[in-house]
Amino acid sequence: MRIGVRFGIDVGAARVGVARCDAFGILATPVATLKSGRGDLDSVAKLVRESQALEVIVGLPLNMDGTEGKSAKMARRWAVRLSRKIAPVPVRMIDERLTTVQAHRQLHEAGRKEITHRSVVDQAAAVIILENALEQERVSGRAPGKLAVAVEEERV
Repeated sequence: MRIGVRFGIDVGAARVGVARCDAFGILATPVATLKSGRGDLDSVAKLVRESQALEVIVGLPLNMDGTEGKSAKMARRWAVRLSRKIAPVPVRMIDERLTTVQAHRQLHEAGRKEITHRSVVDQAAAVIILENALEQERVSGRAPGKLAVAVEEERV
């Protein structure tokens, strides 16, 4: 397992959830929910620089059949723009199907009322994305997912 802080990002049309882990990749914790659009990339870039992060993991919300829909294309474009902003820190993308559903379920099981989920569900989804990436690395011994730039090049 590589040593270094990593960030997990859940990109949505309305909000961007941010999570981070400790340098040893043991504990992923929620950081923030940002409003999508103006300033979200700059806010994440600032967090990455301040933490001297090893990498950023962005969820790629594929359809259940593995194809890309509107949300996946948006997340991919966002990840590529972030990668340009924080280079040479790599931005990697991993499949994140159903993480928001899983996050809602975890919040419900924790006793949180559904009406209060909106403010934190994106952070919870970002934690799940990051935890999945960390587990992939533990199992495979390799960095998880694909570099955002490589994912973009595959689409051309």
